[in-house]
Amino acid sequence: MPTLVQRVASAANLNEHTVNPNSHWVNLKGSWTTNIVLVIAFRLVFGVIPWSTPELSWTLTNLSYCLFQYIMFHGIIGTPFEVNQGEYDNLTLWEQMDNGEQYTPTKKFLTVVPIAVFLLSTHYTNYDVPTFIINFTAVLIIMIAKLPAFHRVRFFGINMGQNSYN
Repeated sequence: MPTLVQRVASAANLNEHTVNPNSHWVNLKGSWTTNIVLVIAFRLVFGVIPWSTPELSWTLTNLSYCLFQYIMFHGIIGTPFEVNQGEYDNLTLWEQMDNGEQYTPTKKFLTVVPIAVFLLSTHYTNYDVPTFIINFTAVLIIMIAKLPAFHRVRFFGINMGQNSYN
């Protein structure tokens, strides 16, 4: 039975020679550019809504990007490829990236972008307290999920894969 907090076991023998096709693409510079383009696209889409104010569009941009990052990097477990014999079945994409190594350039970049979007959204909402709280809550959830202390940690049994109980 899942408890409040559990650490996930993995069959992965993570070493520097293992190439995970599920997470290898994240290290490419094109994926970095895609993240920036995605933020700009969110801002443009929310900016052209007729009833949208700049404050609302920046808040929606921050919320959308944080939701995108959470689903993409922290919400989905496993890999669609069968070449790794189940090594990564219980790990999120964030945990699979760079073979689980912390503070790599890609992980630093993917940590800085939500913070930058948060700072932009806070500035363009004129430091309004209610929107600050909304934006801060969204970025806080993303930042907590990225902390090394929460590597392979699951709350309330969420994202527990098969056979992942320790």
